[in-house]
Amino acid sequence: QVQLVESGGGVVQAGGSLRLSCAASGRTFSTYAMGWFRQAPGKEREFVSAISRSGGYIYYADSVRGRFTISRDNAKNTVSLQMNSLKLEDTAVYHCAAGRAAVPRVNEYDYWGQGTQVTVSS
Repeated sequence: QVQLVESGGGVVQAGGSLRLSCAASGRTFSTYAMGWFRQAPGKEREFVSAISRSGGYIYYADSVRGRFTISRDNAKNTVSLQMNSLKLEDTAVYHCAAGRAAVPRVNEYDYWGQGTQVTVSS
């Protein structure tokens, strides 16, 4: 069992930056691929980025590639998402998730955090 807690959300102007963090409980963090997903009001949960267990494989959605950077620290049981050049359309609740593979499919992830709100204003 893995418990995930996100932090770092907030309100930022378009073009600004935020850094999200996800802290995981348990001693098995390094055995999970980690992903970030987001969900805007009235929309389905959308893949943002994923990182493999060792951090050697990273996957980004086209909409965030070049602006967002995912990283993980297995010694600290954390995964982070650095978000730069934020756009209005990045507004959503961001969730981290732990799963079997670093893939963009919601159903491949077994554990989810409650999410942190990111609001990008004009």
